[in-house]
Amino acid sequence: MIGPGRNIAIKVPPHKWDEMVAFYRDKIGLEVVQVLDTSVGFDFNGFTLWIDRVPHQSQTDVWLELFSDDPDAALTRLGSPRRDELEPLDGVTGHWTSDPAGTVLLVRRPRDGET
Repeated sequence: MIGPGRNIAIKVPPHKWDEMVAFYRDKIGLEVVQVLDTSVGFDFNGFTLWIDRVPHQSQTDVWLELFSDDPDAALTRLGSPRRDELEPLDGVTGHWTSDPAGTVLLVRRPRDGET
């Protein structure tokens, strides 16, 4: 079974990052729930919307998370390429892939308590 995860990431070039964070924080009024060195997480109606500063980005991309009890089988079912070179998956059981239009997807096993 494959279903939606809890995270949405917008990967942003460094020259747009401050403006994007301010837009979601100040203009839309989303609550900041976590701040990291290169990421700010906002509450997005129970999901987390991450604005990630990515040095090698030349344009903005949206990345989505999907949950599956068996990420390998999910990748086979989707017929999508394995793209694990995109970003390290530290402490995560899953794979990076993409949909037919190129939207990056993280297909991963939920941790205990995640649904």
